Amino acid sequence: MSRVEDRLRELGVELPEVVPPVAAYVPAVRSGEYVFTAGQLPMVGGRLAVTGKVGAEVTAEEAAEQARICALNALAAVKSVIGDLDRIEQVVKVVGFVASAPDFTGQPGVVNGASELLGAALGEAGVHARSAVGVAVLPLDAPVEVEIQVRVAGA
Repeated sequence: MSRVEDRLRELGVELPEVVPPVAAYVPAVRSGEYVFTAGQLPMVGGRLAVTGKVGAEVTAEEAAEQARICALNALAAVKSVIGDLDRIEQVVKVVGFVASAPDFTGQPGVVNGASELLGAALGEAGVHARSAVGVAVLPLDAPVEVEIQVRVAGA
């Protein structure tokens, strides 16, 4: 078990299995010292627990929790490519997409759910650049989607 996975357990969460793609892509790709994940939906057990627009059917707090699940799914995708999350040297970039009601402007707070999980699990290596973008709709009517880019040891 990796130190990162031990830390996740201390935080009360388990690293899930990799979420199977819902279209023609792979969950993550390694290119040299970097791993790029596909956008990860907040799937748990093969389904979305919450659907709809943030600021309408979904609260910002619920969406932040869903972003946290997206980050866990992204870490699972990274692990599927590198084998051991302790090889992550830096989370370089996080991009969060928030399906937003027309007047919702709290996208950064929603994506904090992902950022805070990555920071808590990885410490200094979890500090990253980030974009939080409001969009009209996401696949399967998900409220949030997150992708990450990480630099790994042993390129």
